[in-house]
Amino acid sequence: MYRRRRIGNAVALGLSCVATAIGLLFLGWILWTLVAKGIGSIDVALFTQDTPPPMAEGGLRNAFFGSAVMCLMAIGIGTPLGIAAGTWLAEYGRSTRIGTVVRFVNDILLSAPSIVLGLFVYTLIVMQAGGNFSAIAGAVSLAFIVLPVVVRTTDEMLRLVPAQMREAALSLGVPQWKVVVQVMYRSAMPGIVTGILLALARISGETAPLLFTAFGNQYWSSDITGPIASVPVVMYQYAGSPYQSWQDLAWGGALVLTAFVLLISLVARAIISRHRVSND
Repeated sequence: MYRRRRIGNAVALGLSCVATAIGLLFLGWILWTLVAKGIGSIDVALFTQDTPPPMAEGGLRNAFFGSAVMCLMAIGIGTPLGIAAGTWLAEYGRSTRIGTVVRFVNDILLSAPSIVLGLFVYTLIVMQAGGNFSAIAGAVSLAFIVLPVVVRTTDEMLRLVPAQMREAALSLGVPQWKVVVQVMYRSAMPGIVTGILLALARISGETAPLLFTAFGNQYWSSDITGPIASVPVVMYQYAGSPYQSWQDLAWGGALVLTAFVLLISLVARAIISRHRVSND
């Protein structure tokens, strides 16, 4: 029996190592291809010029601006709502039937395909506005992706705060809302901020929702009530074009976007590590 278990353990461990090696191999291949094809397009023009017509030189300035505007608007919309909903789940709806339903709906929203959310916002906002694509609609569609992530993170982080801290504050006669704001939020804030950063990293590369809401714009535009360019949409359009200059811009945008996501992930991990060290 013992020998059989040792053999089974060795086989399982070997298969796990092989699967890990295959995953790392393909990940390295993808990153190498991205760097090899995109590094040549990283220059000043990429950040200072707008998307060009075919067979012309240009950059992605308007696309970077549009992505930044919609991502910040989405974070601004989804974060307060997500923190409020997560707080209610952790503090007031922990063992209620309504809380169970809200968590179930949030899990569905968390796993919903982004294109479905884009179609929903297209029907809700774009069609109601007479087919007018806008940065506002794009931000709302991205906010639907941010919202469940922030709700789940806030709920889990507040539930991890030791009950003794809550009970000690309440025993001193502190009102419930002050306990949440001054005790619970202070303890859970690093985890909540990490969830917000991970949500930002996720929406920065979303393409499908923006195709139905913000659509795109070849020119510089700061009008949030009209179509606006974004890096994922420009990458989608340029990568499949027959023009080499557009393909190069797509690879350059992909490299910058990947570097941004990597930076956000590193910042999130640094916040978590610092919080663990301070607790220890």
